[in-house]
Amino acid sequence: MSRRLAKRLQHSSALAIVSLCAFLYFLALAGCTTSNDNDWQGYVEGEYVYVASSQAGRLDRLSVQRGQLVVSGAPLFMLESGDETAAQRQAQRQLNAAQAQLADIQSGRRPQEQEITRAQLAQAKAAATKAALQLSRDQIQFQSGGIAKQQLDDSRAAAETAAAQVRQWQSQLTVDRLPNREAQIRAQQAQVAAAQAVLEQADWKLAQKTVTASRSGLVFDTMYREGEWVAAGNPVLRMLPPENVKIRFFVPEAILGRLKLNQAVTLSCDGCQANVAAHISYISTESEYNPPIIYSNQSRAKLVYMIEVRPEPADALKLHPGQPVEVRSP
Repeated sequence: MSRRLAKRLQHSSALAIVSLCAFLYFLALAGCTTSNDNDWQGYVEGEYVYVASSQAGRLDRLSVQRGQLVVSGAPLFMLESGDETAAQRQAQRQLNAAQAQLADIQSGRRPQEQEITRAQLAQAKAAATKAALQLSRDQIQFQSGGIAKQQLDDSRAAAETAAAQVRQWQSQLTVDRLPNREAQIRAQQAQVAAAQAVLEQADWKLAQKTVTASRSGLVFDTMYREGEWVAAGNPVLRMLPPENVKIRFFVPEAILGRLKLNQAVTLSCDGCQANVAAHISYISTESEYNPPIIYSNQSRAKLVYMIEVRPEPADALKLHPGQPVEVRSP
């Protein structure tokens, strides 16, 4: 027998022994495993919330750390806000100026200006009284032939002019007490509304520099350190609210009909001190299989459907993403 043939026989014998051992191993494993249509293996998955600010800036303060549990409203981080603070002050002063101008338009002229008009009116009344007396004297003298008609006409014109001056200043005083025209008031009211909108925008931008937790949860990870520049919209940390914890598992097509939405199930895992109650929140409508197969009565059992269940929020944080769990249906 040649040396090459001996090596081939030796290699074939080794393959036969390995195949026999593998067959016996899977046979023993199959004999030791009990099948239960109410138990399925699954894993924990988390739907993370990425917390970011709409504004860019240097990270001045990071108030939380990885693994920390926070409650709703707790401060998370703060970005530098010098520019936004200055813009807010500017907008506030512009609003104050617009409101003051509106109040001035609505109230008419100032009391000091009205006082000047009243003084002019008093002066006009005095002049009118003097002109009226002069006209009365000239009329008597004209009747007695003491003056010419031309002088009487001059006195009458002077009296009428003085009376007209009185009416003019009386009208001016009335106008001084009135507000400006409605069109001017509406235009200034629009200026006030625009200044108010600018202030609200400045307040919002400043508020975006301080981010708080919108819900309770676990700070799963942080992406920046204090002093680093954070671009607008970039998440600074990743949170996992308890209501976003879910468990995925797969069931055969034959069992799918027994499971319903909101059906109660029980979860158990290594290290869990007690079973965790949960309910079915999602049942996939699409089958999954691997590797690809041809549909037949024999191959339908290889089709599986994804099921998602969610535990109660109080128990959710006892589970960790990626952790294997056992799902049991009553």
